[in-house]
Amino acid sequence: MVKCSVKAPAKINLSLDAIRKREDGYHEVEMIMTTVDLADRIDLTLTEDGKIKVDVSEGFVPSDHRNLAYQAASLLQERYQVKQGVSIYITKRIPVAAGLAGGSSDAAATLKGLNDLWALGLSLDELARIGAEIGSDVSFCVYGGTALATGRGEIITHIESPPPCWVILAKPPIGVSTADVYKRLKVEEVEHAKTEEMIKAIKNQDFNGICDHLHNVLETVTLEMHPEVRHIKEQMQRFGADGVLMSGSGPTVFGLVEKESRLHRVYNGLRGFCSDVHAVRLIRS
Repeated sequence: MVKCSVKAPAKINLSLDAIRKREDGYHEVEMIMTTVDLADRIDLTLTEDGKIKVDVSEGFVPSDHRNLAYQAASLLQERYQVKQGVSIYITKRIPVAAGLAGGSSDAAATLKGLNDLWALGLSLDELARIGAEIGSDVSFCVYGGTALATGRGEIITHIESPPPCWVILAKPPIGVSTADVYKRLKVEEVEHAKTEEMIKAIKNQDFNGICDHLHNVLETVTLEMHPEVRHIKEQMQRFGADGVLMSGSGPTVFGLVEKESRLHRVYNGLRGFCSDVHAVRLIRS
C-alpha cells in the first residue's frame, strides 16, 4: 500500500487590502500572508479503483465534491489522465470557516502529496497555477512561508519571514462567509492598508513596525456583522498582545506577542470566555 502524509498549515493575513472590484466579480487585492504552526494533516493512500474518496475527522466538513482537497485530486486526476485513485483522510486542527485558509491549505497539501504519489513531476510553480483554479488562497498555500499576494490572490511574490514571535489565535463559535463580507465591502470608502510600509517593516525585521501596520479592510465589515469578533479583539488588546488583527474575512482574531512571559497572560485571559484558542509560532521559511 503506497501512502504519504502532508502537513497543511494555516495562514494569517498581516495585511489585507481590496483595491477595486474587478469585471469578473472578484476584488483586486494586496495581501501579505504568512504561515503559522497550526496544521491539518492529510493522509493520502493510493487505490487501484480510480475513485477519489475523502474522509474528515470533523463531521461537519463536507467530504464530497464541495471539499477543496477532493477538487484538487479530481483536477489532477483528470488533467493528467491518472488511472489510479486515492483515499484522502483529513485530520482537522485548523478551525473551519475561520479566515485561516484551512480548506485551501488542505487542497495545496493534496496537490503536493499526489504530485509525489502519482509521479507527475510538476514544479511548485505548476502546482500553484493549478491551485489557482481551485481557490484564490491555494496558490499561496502551495508555497507557504511569507508572501505578497495580488490579483485575486493567486499572484505570489515571496518576501522574507517576519521576526520570530508567538501568535495567539482565537475564534468565536461562528462561521463567516467570505462572499458575504466582500459583497458588503465598500471599496471606495475604506481606509486602505499601507502595504509597502508593512513589507519594509518585515524586511527590516521591525516587530513594532509590523504591529503598527497590521491592517485588514474586511475587518470593519465583519465586526459590524458579528459583535463577538469585536469583543475578542478588544479583549486580546486588553490582555496585552502587541498587535491584534482579524485574519482574512474572519472570524478568527490573531495577536502577535513578542515575549513568552506575556503570552500566557493573553492565552489564559482569552480561554476564560473563548474555547477555540491556540498559541502557535510563525513558520519561518
